[in-house]
Amino acid sequence: QVQLVESGGGLVQPGNSQRLSCVVSGINLDFYIIAWFRQAPGKEREGVSCISGSGSSTYFADSVKGRFTVSRDKAKNTVYLQMNSLKPEDTAVYYCAVHSSWVCHNIATQYDYWGQGTQVTVSS
Repeated sequence: QVQLVESGGGLVQPGNSQRLSCVVSGINLDFYIIAWFRQAPGKEREGVSCISGSGSSTYFADSVKGRFTVSRDKAKNTVYLQMNSLKPEDTAVYYCAVHSSWVCHNIATQYDYWGQGTQVTVSS
């Protein structure tokens, strides 16, 4: 059974940092790409970042380039999204998802498994 569990969300002030974690079980991440999506109220789900199993392929949305980084801990089967210089417009529910592929992309409908999401609120 494949499970993805996100954590690390919460309330953070603008300009500060937050790190999200996604623990994956039931699959070998070497053969999957792992992405972070977010969805704000009234908006479409947006692909934020992605990393391949080998780490050789990554993706970042233009809105987060230079502020967010993605990494994975193979031993812990965990992927991290480090979010720096957070802005109020980063407020959303953040989801991690996996897809059997070698190359990152942000097409949500192609992802096979999803986590339950974690709320990130950027506000003073």
